[in-house]
Amino acid sequence: MRKRLLILVIIFTVLQVKAQELNCSITVNADKIPGSNKQIYKTLENSLNEFVNQNRWTSSNYKPEERIDCNFTITILEHTGSDFKGHIQIQSSRPIYNSSYLTPVFNFKDDDFSFQYAEFEPLLFNENTFESNLVSVISFYVYTILGFDADTFSLDGGTPYFTKAQDILVQAQQSGYSGWNQNDGYGTRFTLIDNILSPTYSLFRNALYSYHLKGLDIMSEDKMKAKQKIAESLKGLKSIFDARPNAFLLRVFMDSKANEIVSIFSDGPKFDTSKLKEDLLKISPVNAAKWDKIK
Repeated sequence: MRKRLLILVIIFTVLQVKAQELNCSITVNADKIPGSNKQIYKTLENSLNEFVNQNRWTSSNYKPEERIDCNFTITILEHTGSDFKGHIQIQSSRPIYNSSYLTPVFNFKDDDFSFQYAEFEPLLFNENTFESNLVSVISFYVYTILGFDADTFSLDGGTPYFTKAQDILVQAQQSGYSGWNQNDGYGTRFTLIDNILSPTYSLFRNALYSYHLKGLDIMSEDKMKAKQKIAESLKGLKSIFDARPNAFLLRVFMDSKANEIVSIFSDGPKFDTSKLKEDLLKISPVNAAKWDKIK
């Protein structure tokens, strides 16, 4: 009986591991908060890591090597009672085919993050209701990460996950917390998911797909062809710029990819980068010093 129970436990554990989609590390930084008692922040950090890594977010089974590497860094700037305020940085990456290289896919900083939390309170996600702003923000970015990752493997493959993120946004809009509504300003969760799902910015998602699957993933086979495909995908972003010079998603892309683009086109084989550098300077002038490094 004991042996049979052990076998069942092992099977359940294996199935649970396969179900997990993310390999996520969440850090709560409260260095800016005075006082020596930091236990609540460590409790929050542990609870968030369990919440994200042990929840099942999709109906798909992921092998351990298929789990998406990501990081959440929550910086607490204000804390009074059960009220917390700060910002959250979200990063995700994916492996490149036939390589040990991990490419950054999503790198986003949300400066408008406030929530209520009592130590040891359970973190529960209910896709049909708003439970708390902490749970909603984290869950929103989980589905956003899943969406970005899926878009790099198939054209518009992330739509089901982005739609889930949008559902969370809609449920949170009456919560009173900032970042969920159209009038909350530029660079918010609303702007991010609204733009991603808008047909107006379909070229952005085309670029995600072609840059990764048709470009980076063939780098080990044919570097010149990979560079050509990556340059073509960046040309698609230039088309977005031509229609909407201040498009928010252009910044989102370059926040993740600027350093990588420089690395790709500064290495062999020789590739004519004159037009590429001209386009990059228009798309992202804030990275002008980086584009100058492309030879």
